Amino acid sequence: MKTGVIGSGTMGTGIAQLMAMAGEEVLIYDNNPAACERALERLQKIMQRLTEKGKVSQEEAEATLGRISFADKLIAFGDRELIVEAVIEDLGVKQDIFEQLEDLCSPDCILATNTSSLSVTSIAAACDRPQRVLGMHFFNPAPVMKLVEVVPALQTDRSLLSEIKALLEKWGKIPVEAKDTPGFIVNRIARPFYGEALRILEEGIADVATIDWAMTEMGGFRMGPFTLMDYIGNDVNYAVTETVFKAFYYDPRYKPSFTQKRLAEAGWLGRKSGRGYYDYSPGAQRPEPKEDPVLGLSIFKRILVMLINEAADALFWQIASREDIELAMTKGVNYPKGLLQWAEEIGIARCVEMMDELYDRYREDRYRCSPGLRNML
Repeated sequence: MKTGVIGSGTMGTGIAQLMAMAGEEVLIYDNNPAACERALERLQKIMQRLTEKGKVSQEEAEATLGRISFADKLIAFGDRELIVEAVIEDLGVKQDIFEQLEDLCSPDCILATNTSSLSVTSIAAACDRPQRVLGMHFFNPAPVMKLVEVVPALQTDRSLLSEIKALLEKWGKIPVEAKDTPGFIVNRIARPFYGEALRILEEGIADVATIDWAMTEMGGFRMGPFTLMDYIGNDVNYAVTETVFKAFYYDPRYKPSFTQKRLAEAGWLGRKSGRGYYDYSPGAQRPEPKEDPVLGLSIFKRILVMLINEAADALFWQIASREDIELAMTKGVNYPKGLLQWAEEIGIARCVEMMDELYDRYREDRYRCSPGLRNML
């Protein structure tokens, strides 16, 4: 299949690498030739590391790179059968790209957006053939992370979904289908992992290191919320939270944090800037957590029940099937287990009780129990 990727950043090159390793012919577009050169160098280094680790042979690495080419003009995409856009999260920019691509490509070309939080329906609306447009949300790093959220726009031809899911499975991915609503599955349900951790910090209940320790030691999460925010980038994480908050008509469940906003404004973005919630400069010592099991368990349970509440709410509003919700959170963000399974193990009644206790304490709509969770009783 002749595929294309719009954007030569981290996500764009990752998606291109995935396609090429699966045997597809890939064309990467960037209007900046220097960016294309950097992307090629990055791909060469990645394939070299994979070869050195024995993950691929030298021949496979060379064949993969041989299937990737670059272009700085969109007209080069006229013969593509599938194009995935992976540029900045700006609706106007994406609509403009899709409008241009549609004029250049065949009527059968599939146009996909890798947006993580924008409306796929709005992007498709820029096209005369919106039935060929859909969302394909990959997770970083795209060649490694198994999950892909497939998001049909309101206008998408439903028969296209089975074709795309089969293609993703051929590429070794796990596709889940999500309704075109803010944050889809993962970025909607995962908001409390960050937001409630920040709330606990701002209330002075525990510090950054202790909250991270509680979630990894008590909950079995691979990374604590602050370590993960530093890894993602506080600018990126804050922007997604703000987008979801606005898109949900300012629902307080998704309210952004001033703490994270200030870090982003200061340029303390995390690992990529050398400082975030933690200091990553050479020789900097990581703060020690307060390893109090009672406190740690309390923090973990509070964040977990908020996550469970979001998963139940997504199911209630038919954002995705139960199976796809569980797959999304275990394969997309590596949660130790599915949140709905976790709820059943704890006991639905206890989860409802915990949410009601939080609401009674704060009297904020942020802590309202989802009717989906209450209906499970």
